[in-house]
Amino acid sequence: MQNPETINLLRETIFSLSSAPGQAGVAVFRLSGPASASCIKSLTGRSAPKPRYAALRKLRSEQGDPIDEALTLWFPAPASFTGEDCVEFHTHGSPAVVSGLSEALLSLGLRQAEPGEFTRRAVENGKMDLTEAEGLADLIDAQSAGQRVQALRQMGGGLRGLYEGWREGLLDALAQIEGEIDFPDEGDIPDSLSHGAYAPLGILASEMRTALQDMGRGAAIRSGLDIAIIGAPNAGKSTLINALTRREIAITSPEAGTTRDVVEAQMVIAGLPVTLSDTAGLRVSENAIEAEGVRRARKRAEEAEITIYVVRPGTTEFEGLIAEKLTQTDIIFYNISKGYGEIELTAVSNSLKGNLLDPNGESGLLARLEEIIREHYSVGQESGLTRARHGECVRRAQESILRAQTHLGIAPELAGDDLRAALQALSELAGETDIEAVFDRIFSRFCVGK
Repeated sequence: MQNPETINLLRETIFSLSSAPGQAGVAVFRLSGPASASCIKSLTGRSAPKPRYAALRKLRSEQGDPIDEALTLWFPAPASFTGEDCVEFHTHGSPAVVSGLSEALLSLGLRQAEPGEFTRRAVENGKMDLTEAEGLADLIDAQSAGQRVQALRQMGGGLRGLYEGWREGLLDALAQIEGEIDFPDEGDIPDSLSHGAYAPLGILASEMRTALQDMGRGAAIRSGLDIAIIGAPNAGKSTLINALTRREIAITSPEAGTTRDVVEAQMVIAGLPVTLSDTAGLRVSENAIEAEGVRRARKRAEEAEITIYVVRPGTTEFEGLIAEKLTQTDIIFYNISKGYGEIELTAVSNSLKGNLLDPNGESGLLARLEEIIREHYSVGQESGLTRARHGECVRRAQESILRAQTHLGIAPELAGDDLRAALQALSELAGETDIEAVFDRIFSRFCVGK
C-alpha cells in the first residue's frame, strides 16, 4: 500500500504516446517526472539502463502479464528534454500494445500528459525559452521547406539571440540612468550621465522598428501565403487556378458569372505553402448572391499577400482601378486565350501574358510567382518575429524606449521606469514572467506527447 507522500510523488509524473496513434511498426511512449526510474523497475524488474543508451527490456504489468519487448532509454535530470527524469519506451505499434502499456502506467499512478505538457515543463525548467518552444510547435506543423528552415532557426534560439541583444542594450542604458539618479553628487560620476543613453536607445528603437516591419515576412512563412485571383467576369480566373494546380478545382464555362463564391486550392510555390483563391467576377450586379460574391472577392484581394489581376486584352474597365492598387507583389496577367492576339503590356513590371488554352500557358506566371515569393517572403539570414504575440511584446518595448528618450532630459526617474517596462515586455516575449494565460493558449495547441 503506497503512502500519501508516494502517491503525490507519482501524480507528478506524466506519460503519453508521443508517436502518431494507430497501427504502426513502432510506438514511442514518453515519461517525465520523479517516478520515471521506479516505473522502469516496476515494468521490467530491473533498474534503469545506462543513461542515453538503448536497452532491450521485457515489459510486464503489475500482475506479471507480458505487454511487449521494448527498447528502453533513460534520461536522468537535468540532461533530458524536460529537465526532469525522463524515460522512453519504444514498443511495437499495435493498438493492443499501446493500450496495454497505457493501462500499466496508469495503474502505477502516472497521469496522462496534457497537450504540450512535456514542452511546457521544458520551458518552466529552463531547457528552452517560450520562443524556442513556439519554434518547436512550428516545426511539428511545418508543411514546406521554408517553414521547416524558419522553425529550426527559431527553435535553435535565433529569436532568443535577437531579444537578448536588445536586453543587454537596455540594461546598459538603465545603468547609466540609475548611475545619475543614485549618485548625483559623486565627483567621479559625470553630469548628465543619463544623456549618454539617448543615442543607444535610438539604435534599439530602430532595430525593433525594423523587426516589426519585417514581421509580415516571418508570419507569412509560418502560416502560408494567400494569393487572390480577381478580375472581370469570364476573364479566365477559374481556368487559371485549374492550370496552376493542374486540377479541376473550379468550374469553367463561357457563361459569365459562373463563380459566385471563393474557391480555394492549396499548393507549394518556391518552398512555401500557398492558398490560391478563385473569386467572383468584379462587376455591378442586381443579383444578391452574385453581389455578395463580388464583395467577398474584393475582401479576399485586400487580405491577400499577392493578388493576380486577370485581364482580357482589349478591355479597359478595370485597368485604371488596378493600376492604382498595385503593390510590388501583385501581378497583372493578360489572358490571350480569347483570340485577341498580340498585345502591348503595361509599364508595370509584374505584367505578363499567357494563353491559358495552351498546356503550358501558365508557366510564365508560375515562374514570376516564384520570383516574387523568393524576393519578398523567403527565409532571411536572421530570425525574426513570426507571431502576433511577438509583435505585441516588441511594440510595447519600442514604445517604452521612445518614452524613455523623451523623459531623459526632464525626469531620469521616469526614463528608468520606461526602460524597466521595456525589459518587462522582453521578459514576456521569452516567457520568463508569470503569463499563465499565454502558456495555456500556446501549449494547448501542441500535439499530445510533445
